[in-house]
Amino acid sequence: KIGSGTTPTAGMLKYYENGSINWLQTGDLNDSVISETSKKITKKAISDFTTLRHYPIDSIVIAMYGATIGKLGFLNIETTTNQACCVLGKPNNYSSKYGFYSFMNAKTSIISMSYGGGQPNISQDLVKSLRFPFPPLPEQTAIAAFLDRKTALIDQAIDIKQKQIELLKERRQILIHKAVTRGLNPNVKMKDSGVEWIGEVPEGWEVKRLKYVLTSKLKYGANESGIEYDITFPRYVRITDFGQDGKLSEENKLSLTWKQGGEYLLKDGDILFARSGATVGKTYQFKKSMSIEENYCYAGYLIKAEVNQNIILSDFLYLYTNSLLFNKWKDSIFIKSTIENIGADKYSILPVIVPSIHEQIQILEKYNLDDTKIATAISLKEQEIEKLKEYKGTLINSAVTGKVKV
Repeated sequence: KIGSGTTPTAGMLKYYENGSINWLQTGDLNDSVISETSKKITKKAISDFTTLRHYPIDSIVIAMYGATIGKLGFLNIETTTNQACCVLGKPNNYSSKYGFYSFMNAKTSIISMSYGGGQPNISQDLVKSLRFPFPPLPEQTAIAAFLDRKTALIDQAIDIKQKQIELLKERRQILIHKAVTRGLNPNVKMKDSGVEWIGEVPEGWEVKRLKYVLTSKLKYGANESGIEYDITFPRYVRITDFGQDGKLSEENKLSLTWKQGGEYLLKDGDILFARSGATVGKTYQFKKSMSIEENYCYAGYLIKAEVNQNIILSDFLYLYTNSLLFNKWKDSIFIKSTIENIGADKYSILPVIVPSIHEQIQILEKYNLDDTKIATAISLKEQEIEKLKEYKGTLINSAVTGKVKV
């Protein structure tokens, strides 16, 4: 049997507290066995909301739409689901685990057959129409057991490499913290910064408010809806266009007309601060050398800082905004507010550590050398992970289609 769940309502939400029944959402799916979920509801919810269905262990789940479309899960628990999950209940005379691996093998094809524009969907009818090789049940069981063993080893190797990447990222954070709080001399004489969460800084360094290291006041971006991307107009930079890697995405690009965006153009070295939403506090440094288009403007949920490079280098300030100290400052702002929002008034008084320009240059040179090594190591680990994932996919394909003897 194939089924799904229901859209959560305000009435259902009260059943989340002290629940004992697993409530599965697409965010819980990760192409593997599901042994726990992020939320639970009570047994009373099942009786009060007839659209909720209770699915047994050994069921297969697939995400039908959204950011996780095509993601799979094999239930090691009993659960009910939200409306975005399509569930195949445990069948008779068929190995559910073999079916799970068959879906894994067909996932790319399934996603390619989804329909819809902005948010493609996988329909239950599509799932019902899928055709898979159907060997005798003992062979299905043997193939599933073989893949359980092999993929567990691959997943273990991937997990080790992902943990190594996390350690490298932690190492990068340590380097950033050392760079912006101590510099290159481990024996430098320290002094109290005057800011509790900063602590001590080297003698000769200053701590200034952000507004005093800029050439002009912080400026909000254009409060406009983007238009279809046109290279003859300024590209419109939004919060969603950049991530932690410091690069602009080349997907879903938009523009503004010169009339809309002409007052909000970016210059080399400008730094953008996100002021609200899930990404509040995220920063982006605009660099002409890393840009494809000729002109760029920025959206209203961003705040532009024009750096006075006679006081602080744009690269040093950007490094500071990626430090643990900056995160501490953001947390202190949120404690005082019920809404995660940092406006220009708050950013303007951000305490910034300022060494001499000469020291900043030296610090950045050393940090960039060390960071290049870390970035290279992370890239190699990521490549190794992709190769393991490709091998896993090939192994599953070979097993479920009978190309390899198990």
